[in-house]
Amino acid sequence: MSRHDQNKALIHNFRMSLYDFTEASLILAIDETFAEDVLLQFPFPFETIRSKNELFSRVYKPLSDAFVGLERRDTIVMAGDSNHESEWVGCCGYYTGSFEKPWLDIQPTGHQVSMRFHEFFRMKGGVVVEMQVVWDIPEVMMQAGAWPLSVSLGREWHVPGPATQDGIVRSHDNGITSQASLNVVADMCTSLGNFAQGGVDAMALETYWHPHCSWYGPAGIGTARGIKGFRNWHQIPFLNALPNRVGDTNKGYLFADANYVGFTAWPGMSMTISQGGWLGIAPANQEITMRSLDFWRVENGYIRENWVLIDLLDVYHQIGVDVLGRMRELNKSRLLNFEH
Repeated sequence: MSRHDQNKALIHNFRMSLYDFTEASLILAIDETFAEDVLLQFPFPFETIRSKNELFSRVYKPLSDAFVGLERRDTIVMAGDSNHESEWVGCCGYYTGSFEKPWLDIQPTGHQVSMRFHEFFRMKGGVVVEMQVVWDIPEVMMQAGAWPLSVSLGREWHVPGPATQDGIVRSHDNGITSQASLNVVADMCTSLGNFAQGGVDAMALETYWHPHCSWYGPAGIGTARGIKGFRNWHQIPFLNALPNRVGDTNKGYLFADANYVGFTAWPGMSMTISQGGWLGIAPANQEITMRSLDFWRVENGYIRENWVLIDLLDVYHQIGVDVLGRMRELNKSRLLNFEH
């Protein structure tokens, strides 16, 4: 068994403790999986957690109390060496359960709920030494009918797993396929940086993206279909509002496993909100960073699917907008209307 397969096996135990969830099994899996000094990077409002003992009490216990019958469903599990000589396991999927109690002041619906996750684990010596996570918390707000953000340009739906149904890579591919996938994504990311000098044509999207590609963005941006959809519903608004964005895959962690490529950085980009604004955020020249965790699936030399999660709550927090506070006001209004 390769070391990457060993790393997947270790994460498998953690994943299964959340699939067939019990408090005891998760506590045991956390103790066995994570180093004592593990660095746990979670999205806003959790932020950095510096003790694995707090991972259950601060994060998973409140989630399991709210999502009764908590269940983790992975759609992508991959592993590989990054460009910084470190070992990673990347997982994509969603948490589900019956939403029966408030969570982060999001009011329960009584119905089944889903929340997308991208979770990256840096491995060393047979344990997790760093975990970087984005959960699509705004997706839960949307399902609860308390949406405090601007309307999404893309399609909002239950984002699917890979069309090929092979996202859980059983045995690590160390060879030609992984390298070819990595090259496609790395070259595409480099080409995106040509926009500043040569505009849209210089990015050469058709060179890297399949004509029928799907770009699965977070709640608040939504899904885009095809290169035209990607440009209309994400790229054009993004580039117009954030023309000085700086992102460099060499400063993050890019790794591949067969047809899948993952990228993680904390944060991955920096930029200034200007021009016409972005996602309803006024163009007041605020400087921000962005946590974005990504997965790509390469097919016949082209990117066919791209799963993207951005910590949008952190973006708003940086510019002084209390999204959770706005949501509480919406909930207050709904409760007052109900009482009358």
